[in-house]
Amino acid sequence: MRAAATPKGERRRQALVVAAADLLLEGGFDAVRHRSVAQRASLPLASTTYYFQTLADLLAAAAEHTGFTELDANRRQVMEISHRRRGTEASAELIVDVLFPDDSRPEAVTAGFERMLGSARIPELRSVHVKLRSQTVDLIVEVLRRCGRTASSDQARALIQIADGAALNSICDGLGSPKASARIAVTAVVDVIAPQIAR
Repeated sequence: MRAAATPKGERRRQALVVAAADLLLEGGFDAVRHRSVAQRASLPLASTTYYFQTLADLLAAAAEHTGFTELDANRRQVMEISHRRRGTEASAELIVDVLFPDDSRPEAVTAGFERMLGSARIPELRSVHVKLRSQTVDLIVEVLRRCGRTASSDQARALIQIADGAALNSICDGLGSPKASARIAVTAVVDVIAPQIAR
């Protein structure tokens, strides 16, 4: 990536990132091409290769933009959760609400999984995924703490993995809401993985 040395350059670079992020959400990785991004951003084709050395760099910037925008919204949501002991279903509901905040937009859920799976093949995406996952784990630790439950990073990560697996299978099978599937799975295990702290 080349530095955008001027305010105009930074605006152009940001326009490309937003355009790529929108395309990624709409059509997955196949939709993000130099030409399509430049057209969406209303910029010359050469601008994509001026600000980003490779398509993978552009994809990583787009994934980071989308991921951290979602993470900021999730963080605000978590900070509004009151501190009190919560039962199985209420705790599971809060966890899943943070992981899948907008189930009315299935393309957003799918895009999140595409970003995750892409990190297995694209090194530039892997570092983005690791940063996002680490901060998501921290958020779930905080949710558990606010629900009066034991709250280690390992416990939070296990709950995320279970929710992700259930939601992904729901998308692939075409059976119901990913969020509803994740809620069922997390409800089944939250008391075992992150039990309530004894009074």
